[in-house]
Amino acid sequence: MSQTVIFAAPADVELAPAPIPAHWIIDGTPQAYSKRLATSADGTSSIMAWSCTPGRFKWLYNVDETLHIIWGEIFVTDEKGESRRLGPGDMVFFPAGSTSIWHVTKEVRKLAFCRHSVPRPLGYALRMWNKLAAILSGPAEDADALASRPVACIDRKGVTAI
Repeated sequence: MSQTVIFAAPADVELAPAPIPAHWIIDGTPQAYSKRLATSADGTSSIMAWSCTPGRFKWLYNVDETLHIIWGEIFVTDEKGESRRLGPGDMVFFPAGSTSIWHVTKEVRKLAFCRHSVPRPLGYALRMWNKLAAILSGPAEDADALASRPVACIDRKGVTAI
């Protein structure tokens, strides 16, 4: 079964309002916007484009999130009270269950890679199952070890299929 390849222009894609919960806002009136660009076939991973206007707020992570700053500037304070400036090109990983304080000083846009955590024993079992299935099915001429199974295509105006 063939899957659709995904292309995206996350710096330019049109986003929809994604309000920050009012009780998370510490200062200002930050306005957030987002768009889901892709979701894995099993639903455990997704890629989001997200932007926010200046303000300061708490953020709670219920999934693992790796993000890449496309443009703008933020200062993120972690649970230890350590603050870090993030700007274009910077990357950070927030594990599920963590919290941070975001201080957006210049409107920011990020590309976020979100993944639901799987209990470690289940993750090991899944990797073993996949390895066994690969061994039993034999070598595939067109197999690509780095291949993924995306579900849609993103262009500068939104989602389209290839």
